Amino acid sequence: MFETLKKAPVDKIFALLGEYRADDRPQKLDLGIGVYKDATGNTPVMRAVTKAEKRIFDAQTTKSYVGVSGNRGFCDTIVDLVFADRIEGDRITSVQAPGGTGSLWVIMQLLKRAKPGATVWISDPSWPNHYPMLELAGLNPQYYPYFDPETRSVKFDEMLAALDKMGPNDIVLLHACCHNPTGANLTPEQWDQVAQSMKRTGAFPFLDLAYLGFGDGLEADAYGVRKMAQTCPELMVAFSASKNFGLYRERTGVVIGVAANKDSANIVFSQLANVIRASFSQSPDHGAEIVRVIMDDPELRAQWEDELKEMRDQVLTLRKNLAGSLRKLSNSDEFDFVEQHRGMFSLLGLSKDAVEKLKKQHGIYLIDDSRANIAGIPEHDTDKLAAAILDVGK
Repeated sequence: MFETLKKAPVDKIFALLGEYRADDRPQKLDLGIGVYKDATGNTPVMRAVTKAEKRIFDAQTTKSYVGVSGNRGFCDTIVDLVFADRIEGDRITSVQAPGGTGSLWVIMQLLKRAKPGATVWISDPSWPNHYPMLELAGLNPQYYPYFDPETRSVKFDEMLAALDKMGPNDIVLLHACCHNPTGANLTPEQWDQVAQSMKRTGAFPFLDLAYLGFGDGLEADAYGVRKMAQTCPELMVAFSASKNFGLYRERTGVVIGVAANKDSANIVFSQLANVIRASFSQSPDHGAEIVRVIMDDPELRAQWEDELKEMRDQVLTLRKNLAGSLRKLSNSDEFDFVEQHRGMFSLLGLSKDAVEKLKKQHGIYLIDDSRANIAGIPEHDTDKLAAAILDVGK
């Protein structure tokens, strides 16, 4: 049996993590793996999460199954967080899935049933897992223009021109906020134009919402997904609680479908539940129940929002400090985009050779496209990192 197989390609992010762990230099720095880190370099358990877990531990009396569609209180509170009554509730349906990746996978299976072999357009560049997941799901991934490496900004005119040429057989995967890997986001005015284009052409919106609250705040970061839902008759959203609740290992996500009417939403729900039952039966409950407890308690919710703001402000400060150090040491504004971008990541615009030199000469680990996890930057000494970046050049 196994003689027909070849060794699968190694995921470059986790391969890099292995190299980093094997490096015995005390001043090494991991800017590759996409997790939030505090000023001490730790990925903390949020205080609101700890309190919620204690309540669950004290109150839970069974580990029986929750159900195929998952924790309904969790799904409902995330739907409210994302849309906040901006659209009719009977158009919306939701199911729980294992993290943002699991949510994406369930949606891809649904899309394959709705339009077998459909083309799904993803941004150039996009999260590295989007393309292989779409291929594995039997869909046809293609790229639309998005990021200009020269200006370090969105190539919006080219993006919009590409979208305007699409039609009802096209699916467009959009990063709802905090674009990964570039950090370059659409403005509200640009979201308005994207929504109008997709309404006009009939292309189907598919939004990846992995960083709600990590960019400019919960309300600002939800603008794009809300505008799309208010403008287009149908869409799908993959939500992740990994970053904004710090629940990386708990695999906590939600699939949200927005349909034209209640009857269509019910059909979508039935298909999503059927996909889940045939795939992994149902999702793990612990992370979902943590979020439900937090969101249902005004005091815990307020504490969570405060902690989320602390994390967001930390990343914004790191962006400002690193851009300032690069500006000071290079005597140029070439890297000012680092401060202007949002979310956990920025593409630094370094060549693969420069990234390799950063690793070998300075113990600084990035994936080879030079995506930097801004949250991994040491707060106390951005000058040292800036000097290393400038030392290896482009």
